[in-house]
Amino acid sequence: MTPEKPARPSDDELAALSREGRWRVISTVAASGAGHIGGPLSAMDLLVSLYFGELRIDPAQPQHPDRDRFILSKGHNAIGLYSVLAMRGFFPLDELATFDRGDSRLQGHPDMKLTPGVDASSGSLGQGLSAGAGMALAARRLGKTFHTWVMLGDGELEEGMVWESVISAPRYGLDNLTAIVDLNGLQQFGWPRQEHDRFDRSEPMGHTDLEAVFTGFGWRPIRIDGHDFGAIRRAFDEATGARGTDGRPSVILADTAKGRGVSYTEGAHRWHNGVATDAQLAVAHAELGFPDPQPEPPKESIR
Repeated sequence: MTPEKPARPSDDELAALSREGRWRVISTVAASGAGHIGGPLSAMDLLVSLYFGELRIDPAQPQHPDRDRFILSKGHNAIGLYSVLAMRGFFPLDELATFDRGDSRLQGHPDMKLTPGVDASSGSLGQGLSAGAGMALAARRLGKTFHTWVMLGDGELEEGMVWESVISAPRYGLDNLTAIVDLNGLQQFGWPRQEHDRFDRSEPMGHTDLEAVFTGFGWRPIRIDGHDFGAIRRAFDEATGARGTDGRPSVILADTAKGRGVSYTEGAHRWHNGVATDAQLAVAHAELGFPDPQPEPPKESIR
């Protein structure tokens, strides 16, 4: 039986799931002693919206041939994907505690041979869109209706292989392919900040008219606030609604904030990766409101 699109949660429910996902990212990385923070936090609203309200998937059958595909091209953000996969039921939540260990299924970059729900191994930046285009082309030739989604970073757009895929996908009429660019405005290293940049370094693609560029290459660009659940939902609908129409792939250009949701990580390039201290975890816990504070057990009466 073909997996069906889930009933979409309300915006409040999605916001709660995103807070949980962000907490699991920062707390898991702190426990493991290494990992990336900024990108997983910026992409969390998009990932939660995909996995809980859009993708036709079945956690009980992660290799179902008719499932929608998702590729995290910026594979160093794996802990964000793992957190959402665990929350969605692909593997137990307590398995997140094994993140980045040598014998774990949850390595620092996604491995499709190890982790349930991972459709493509990634980590070498720039390769994910090519894999996604191949999946979309295979779907067309096999008469399959699944949709392929690929998430890239704005720093990753500096890789030439991305643009080879951007050029070729419209030529094959891949309107069953959607790229999502997490435009969080920061990369690990970069040029000094300029006056019109949003954060503390120059934005990788902040000085490029990406809508015009993608339009020129034959794509359908959809520009949104990547933290607005209503805008995300409408963008998904526009992208999937175009499937089988004019052969143009869609690209969702999502303006986000790196490190979103935690005051000391948001908009700070040094939190591309990092390990939160106990004091910083306490701040994140208070700001995210997850997990809910547990009431103290009643004290025994003194006789």
